[in-house]
Amino acid sequence: QVQLVESGGGVVQAGGSLRLSCTVSGRTDRSYALGWFRQAPGKAREFVASIDRTGTMAEYSGPVKGRFTITRDNARNTTYLQMNSLNPEDTAIYYCAGSGWFGAPTKSDDYKIWGQGTLVTVSS
Repeated sequence: QVQLVESGGGVVQAGGSLRLSCTVSGRTDRSYALGWFRQAPGKAREFVASIDRTGTMAEYSGPVKGRFTITRDNARNTTYLQMNSLNPEDTAIYYCAGSGWFGAPTKSDDYKIWGQGTLVTVSS
């Protein structure tokens, strides 16, 4: 069984930065595309960023493009989301997810493995 564990959330002032991590544990003999989604209070979950199995292809949503960077270290079974120039609209629970699809999927339905989430709060 595969598990995803996120870390790195917290409270940051507007304009600041945070780096989220997501570590894959369990059956790691199989590789996965990895993605980040977020859900703000009262809103639907939305795609943030994704990266393919090799780390050579990445996708970003419009609101985060140019501010967030997704990377992965397959030797450590970990993906990272570097978040810069944060603003209050980035406040949400951030979820890491794993997909068996090739490429860097952007739809939540393409992801079958989900972490518990980590809370990011950006104060104004």
